Amino acid sequence: MRIDIISVVPELMHSPFAGSIMKRAQQAALVEIHFHNLRDYTSNAYKQVDDYPYGGGAGMVLMVEPIDKCISALKAARDYDAVIYMTPDGDVLNQQAANKLSLLNNVIVLCGHYKGVDQRVRDLFVTHEISIGDYVLSGGELAAAVLCDSIIRLIPGVLGNETSALTDSFQDGLLAPPVYTRPAAYKGHKVPEILTSGNTPKVDAWREEQALKSTQEKRPDLLE
Repeated sequence: MRIDIISVVPELMHSPFAGSIMKRAQQAALVEIHFHNLRDYTSNAYKQVDDYPYGGGAGMVLMVEPIDKCISALKAARDYDAVIYMTPDGDVLNQQAANKLSLLNNVIVLCGHYKGVDQRVRDLFVTHEISIGDYVLSGGELAAAVLCDSIIRLIPGVLGNETSALTDSFQDGLLAPPVYTRPAAYKGHKVPEILTSGNTPKVDAWREEQALKSTQEKRPDLLE
């Protein structure tokens, strides 16, 4: 998979991709991450990418022209399966959306900034509008990192255990069950005996029961 991220402040993006799972995925050539500074696609000496909104009001708006130039340059080099705009009023990211996006080959992620982008960007270029929650960030960069992490970890070969991602919360519509590791007893709290029994069918049944119980208590909306 190749992911091209367009941003006004691409320097914010480097750290999340420089360690852990996302770093290993790039080193293994399972994913390519490319950052593009929107200011490199301006046509004025001041590298201006924003302007005041028509009709007045507070805040600045990202202009359509530099975004058009950047996206057009990328599309001239290869075909893209999706152009994703990170925006608070987009569809809220969930596990099912991440699953679908992880199957794509080439993706553009556009980070919003200021008061957003000229509506014509959304009308002409964007195929997916995604939010990571009902709140507002200073820009879409951190949201883009969250999106990419949720996608990249699902690519076959990225995680050490191929089945790990399949047992995560939300994959089957439920939260994950409790997990334990050594020691078997700690400060009076013991690991449930079923987990040390060696009886795999009973362990699986216990985990399903606990996943359902946890979902009922914490996120009953998932069961509706």
